[in-house]
Amino acid sequence: MEAKKVRSTYIEFFQSKQHQYVPSSPIVVKNDPTLMFTNAGMNQFKDFFLGNEVPKVKRVANSQKCLRVSGKHNDLEEVGVDTYHHTMFEMLGNWSFGDYFKKEAIEWAWELLTIVYELPKDRLYVSVFGGDEKDGLDKDMEAFDLWKQIVPEDRIIFGSKKDNFWEMGDTGPCGPCSEIHIDLRSEDERKLVNGFDLVNNDHPQVIEIWNLVFMQFNRLSDGSLKELPAKHVDTGMGFERLVRAIQQKSSNYDTDIFMPFINILEEKSNKKYGKDEKIDIAMRVIVDHIRAIAFTIADGQLPSNNKAGYVIRRILRRAVRYGYTFLGFQKPFMYELMPMIAENFGEIFPEVASQQDFIAKVIQEEEASFLRTLDNGLKILDQITEDLKQQGNSIIDGKTAFELYDTFGFPLDLTSLIARENGLSVDEVGFAAEMEVQKNRSRAAAEQETGDWTLVREEEGVAFVGYDELSCESQLIKFRKIKDKKGNRFQLVLDKTPFYAESGGQVGDTGVLVSANEKIKVLDTKKENDLIVHFVDKLPADPLAVFTAQVDVQRRKLTMSNHTATHLLQSALKQVLGDHVQQKGSLVNEELLRFDFAHFAKLSDEEITQVEGIVNEKIRENIFLNEQRNVPIEEAKKAGATALFGEKYGDFVRVITFDPQFSVELCGGTHVASTGNIGLFKIVSEGSISSGVRRIEAITSVAAEKYFNEHLLVVKEIQELLKAPKDLKKAVEALISERNELRKEIEVLHAKQTGALKGELIAKVETSEKVSKLFVKIDLPSADALKKLSFELKNEVKNLVAVIAASIDGKPQIAVVIDEQLVSNLGLNAGQAIRELAKEIQGGGGGQPFFATAGGKKLDGLDAVVDKAKVMFEAI
Repeated sequence: MEAKKVRSTYIEFFQSKQHQYVPSSPIVVKNDPTLMFTNAGMNQFKDFFLGNEVPKVKRVANSQKCLRVSGKHNDLEEVGVDTYHHTMFEMLGNWSFGDYFKKEAIEWAWELLTIVYELPKDRLYVSVFGGDEKDGLDKDMEAFDLWKQIVPEDRIIFGSKKDNFWEMGDTGPCGPCSEIHIDLRSEDERKLVNGFDLVNNDHPQVIEIWNLVFMQFNRLSDGSLKELPAKHVDTGMGFERLVRAIQQKSSNYDTDIFMPFINILEEKSNKKYGKDEKIDIAMRVIVDHIRAIAFTIADGQLPSNNKAGYVIRRILRRAVRYGYTFLGFQKPFMYELMPMIAENFGEIFPEVASQQDFIAKVIQEEEASFLRTLDNGLKILDQITEDLKQQGNSIIDGKTAFELYDTFGFPLDLTSLIARENGLSVDEVGFAAEMEVQKNRSRAAAEQETGDWTLVREEEGVAFVGYDELSCESQLIKFRKIKDKKGNRFQLVLDKTPFYAESGGQVGDTGVLVSANEKIKVLDTKKENDLIVHFVDKLPADPLAVFTAQVDVQRRKLTMSNHTATHLLQSALKQVLGDHVQQKGSLVNEELLRFDFAHFAKLSDEEITQVEGIVNEKIRENIFLNEQRNVPIEEAKKAGATALFGEKYGDFVRVITFDPQFSVELCGGTHVASTGNIGLFKIVSEGSISSGVRRIEAITSVAAEKYFNEHLLVVKEIQELLKAPKDLKKAVEALISERNELRKEIEVLHAKQTGALKGELIAKVETSEKVSKLFVKIDLPSADALKKLSFELKNEVKNLVAVIAASIDGKPQIAVVIDEQLVSNLGLNAGQAIRELAKEIQGGGGGQPFFATAGGKKLDGLDAVVDKAKVMFEAI
């Protein structure tokens, strides 16, 4: 059975059991501070388990895109080394929200595996929770008794808490689970060792394929367990492992999920899979990682230097390193796998097909950039190796190895491999210590202590009235204390609120909560899953009081102007640049709007002017907002509403329209009543932020008016300084021309001064049979003059070794010049010498073996540089 058929069969089976199919949520998590990436199918249903939201249907099934490369669930280092771990994988799942429980979940799982998929019963084992004294949890005898009616008791294993008690994280929904394992060993191997003894013992051919989680508890921050309001079923089956079992392969990578990609790599690298372990690992890493990279970019997360973007960049660079080192790829190659990604996954995950060209371009640019970095890193490592050999040292210290890893993406094993080839070793203990220091820094930066919610009153949800009202009466539902880098703060959940929670790029509202006896500042408003959480500076003295929740009106109005202008901007960009323009990120606050979009070229001044003109024209037209709520999502899409990739939309959406022929978007943010309220729109910057992604920053309303007034004032001041010329541009051009002429005259004077100085220095050269030496301290007008003088001396004086310590505009600089013959014959190196000499001026520098320069801070150290140079080159 082909992989696509395996997936569709799963979905159809559970649809026959009255489950509703739910599309996968984005792989990058939003509105959940506990997760960076979706790491399990249940993430999007978390609020149902916690009781924060009531599910519309009781039974659902789907295939969820998951990524496990950070936090508790981190499989990155195993990927490629073994045959069954992955970064990105599909999790087939079926859920019951307070409906069926263990009996149906167990019986249906067995029916699907053994009757529908026809997996051999004698190769299957099951495990159930064996209890845990510390948590006060008994054995799951209910699950055991249900399985006993299906399989022999000698195929049922009581598992530990580690293996058979599922927890999403340190806190949150959890419960006992029952796993189904399959023994894929050969018949001969099965006769030698009972599969029962290999379950959960990391045997590569005896693997778990399905986990049936019986969600009963909520883990609190103090470690205790609390019964959930209702019992749920959450199952997860690794699609890749299931296909492997059905197709009777010894590795996930041997299935038709991965082999088409491996075949492409074989063709491009002229290397065969299955012949060499290092080549095999490299190919597995690449074909796994390309999926993770493609799916996260499709969901709106671009490679970057922080948070989720940094994780994706690391994955991409790990794949490039393997391709470079073991497959010989010295040019971008991964992007060429995108057509296969679109072909294999476009049906179930259409976002990778619709954005195929954009994703390929981003990957190609990232590859090219990293290959340049990798090449530079190799040159630096070569220099380090050469320096160590000259010093008689054979160990690359841990700090240096870590810098190569952190700056150039060199894994420890690559540095160690190159070191061994040169008869060196790496201080791996020191490297580990540096890595731990970085991890501790990261943990400290991200650390947030969050207490448990204290319930004040029972409510079935939170009413948001902020589209229509900026104040309302509210009561407290629950609260908790948090501690982060901003100190101690508190979070409140209200039964009714006008405060907009940060979402879709729009910042959260601020304001106040006012009761009869106190006023509480609302510092921020955010979403946590589907809860609206208010950050405040103190807890209410009376939690049962009725509050007037009042949004900061002026801040909200300015934010709304910027948000509506963002919609107009996107439509204007499409009109000027083309329909390929897609939003890739945004920030909207009271000060400015920031809009990131897919485009591969810098906008010209003319294009920026056109975009500004269109937006301001729409503002002058004073188009009234047409807001539609609770529109069926398919109806909205048919009407042409723009949806964002990476956003999870429900069955019903809110549609914001400013002229149905111009701007129709799905949006949950707040907007002005008519475009005229924006007043004025001005783009203040445009540039690249990533491969294929441009960023525009713009201002509106009060900020735009201030911008123009300030610029007009500057123009007026310049006119006054230039005695109010009629043609200001012509007057400034004349000044620039005059300045350039004066510069040329200065350069001529400097050249004459340097020429005269050159003669004086040549006269000071100490010449012997093998070498000519010059060690001097001088004054020079510029760094260019120092470089020019150095090369002229080198060209005119045979076998020269010169150290020139120069004062340039009150700052110290050094140049070291060594004749190429001396570099070759005596092993001298200007780059090495400059690093030592620069210490005397508290600076640093570098260069080539025949010429190097350095700058520093300590001007009075130049005499010491000359003295040190004389000693350094005394023996030659």
